[in-house]
Amino acid sequence: MNMSKTIAALATPPGSSGIAVIRISGPEAVNIADVHFAGRKSLAEAASHTIHYGKFIANGAIVDTITASIFLAPNSYTGENVVEISSHGSIVVYEEILRNLLSSGASMAKPGEFTERAFLNGKMDLIQAEAVADLISSVSIFSEHASARQVSGEFTSRIKEFKQRLIDIASLLELELDFAEEDLEFISQQKIKQDIELNYDFIQSLIDSYQASQITRSGYYVALVGFPNTGKSTLFNSLLKRERAIVSHIPGTTRDYLEEFLYLNGIPVKLFDTAGLRDSDDIIEIEGIKLVNSILNQANMICILNDASVSENLSNNLYNKLSKEYSSKKIIIVQNKMDLYTGNDLPEDQIKISAKFGNDLTSLTAFIESEARKSTERINDILLNQRQYLILQDVKSLLMNSISSIDDEMDNSFIAFDIRNAIRKLGEFTGEIYSEDILNNIFTKFCIGK
Repeated sequence: MNMSKTIAALATPPGSSGIAVIRISGPEAVNIADVHFAGRKSLAEAASHTIHYGKFIANGAIVDTITASIFLAPNSYTGENVVEISSHGSIVVYEEILRNLLSSGASMAKPGEFTERAFLNGKMDLIQAEAVADLISSVSIFSEHASARQVSGEFTSRIKEFKQRLIDIASLLELELDFAEEDLEFISQQKIKQDIELNYDFIQSLIDSYQASQITRSGYYVALVGFPNTGKSTLFNSLLKRERAIVSHIPGTTRDYLEEFLYLNGIPVKLFDTAGLRDSDDIIEIEGIKLVNSILNQANMICILNDASVSENLSNNLYNKLSKEYSSKKIIIVQNKMDLYTGNDLPEDQIKISAKFGNDLTSLTAFIESEARKSTERINDILLNQRQYLILQDVKSLLMNSISSIDDEMDNSFIAFDIRNAIRKLGEFTGEIYSEDILNNIFTKFCIGK
């Protein structure tokens, strides 16, 4: 990254709004903004952490009345000189402001470049930087609170404490190696094993929270599946309380999948309405049925809708098939069209509804909410992403290797080797050790302007 460039971008979402904020960061941020600013005094004379009212001028004409917030290095978000221009939120206005800033020497910021500069300038570590992206894309109060804690550095502190414990263990092992000829023992291998096992338990608790992290971050995924005309789209609309999916008695109406969020007492649930499962010669419908498998792989719960008016056992074979293929997922049969059901042989534990008339939908939503809450019980107050999860798996393996070395009464050098590698892995976790590829992979997922 060329840190000598001054970058600029819209920091607020695109589109018309009450106000828009354009962020500028870099060595020439203040000077570039000052070229277009007309106020009581020059921005170049402004003190840090001050706000200035004036006009944005371009080619001698007033573009808008603005405020310019000044943050001088190193006391800014990026650690560089930063100016944030607040204008009225007209698309025409903020695009003209940004266009003139770029003409005056600023470069258009890449996605995540402001936060990447904050990381490279030591304003935050990689855990905090990734949490910024999670905070921006929060889908619930739970994910917002967890992300905010990580941005504040709480999780970083815990990882650093853990890392220091490993450094202490490695130091004792290496000290013994230095005095190997004197046959001194500074700490017994059994005591080292106990210390490693305590640290192993901490890592395992974080790893165990990964699935809960994914649900908290993205929502609890519920796939509505079944044969054609079992009422999947009707249920989808009824749960959303609006007409989102086309409903028809003609089999194969749903050829793609639909997805929408539903909030159950603060729990974000992502509903998927899928194509009916059947043999078909229609190419588009066949592709829609193929997509069902990709949805089922993502789903936390698979909800099989059965048409009870035809037979209460119509979907039993489908249930057995999916239970074998997706044994790790929660799979239930929901008996639908109970308004047309005339039998009395339904199992007590099955949920029974009429999606068309909305009868007993609360029993289904209560069940989904309950399962979603169970799935997030292991959240552990942190949100792990895939990069972090994979690193922790590596750390876990290295700690297991070190315990095995102790059990096999191997030399301390083997134990120390694995512990040092675990410490290096934790350096990758926090960003103390990084590569350009890793940073690109992380920050290109950010929005422009952050």
